[in-house]
Amino acid sequence: MEPVTLTTERLVLRPLGPADAGAVFAACQDPEIQRWTTVPSPYLPEHARGFVREVVPQGWAADTEYTFGAFLADGGKDAGGGAGRGGRAEGPLVACLGLMRRGPGVLELGFWSVKEHRGRGLVTEAARTLCHWGLTDRDAARVEWRAEVGNTASRAVADRCGFVREGTLRRAILSRGAHRDAWIASLIPSDLSG
Repeated sequence: MEPVTLTTERLVLRPLGPADAGAVFAACQDPEIQRWTTVPSPYLPEHARGFVREVVPQGWAADTEYTFGAFLADGGKDAGGGAGRGGRAEGPLVACLGLMRRGPGVLELGFWSVKEHRGRGLVTEAARTLCHWGLTDRDAARVEWRAEVGNTASRAVADRCGFVREGTLRRAILSRGAHRDAWIASLIPSDLSG
């Protein structure tokens, strides 16, 4: 699968690359990202380098995982941005999002957001765009969202994206060496028109 770039009104979503390792490392120092996601803790520079140099490109090449960095659009020189792959200027990294293949026709949405950019609807904007892409361009029958019970920030994003809650999966997530309960919700193509 050739990597793609997606755009929204405020964002450029593109695959993360080696030049993004520093921004990923800095973001993943946030205790909330380490608490609620599967990133290693403590998160070291070599974790970020391995992620952007190996994990991201391997997922795209194998057509199994599509990982994007969400960057503020039109960042220009004042925001430290450069010309993005989609031709729009890029500002700072605001989130990392991905769709992972979980079975025939099933993708799972995962994401984290940079602390300084929370509360502005940017992750919701990026997640909606990514889910639409998965359900249309990748022909998924279903996009699932899962989060450890208690991760209310992630649940709020899923709700704003229109995910339909399906329940709680007991002991479904392995987090920091323990099995924990997980919320699950989904989007299907007919949800896009609603």
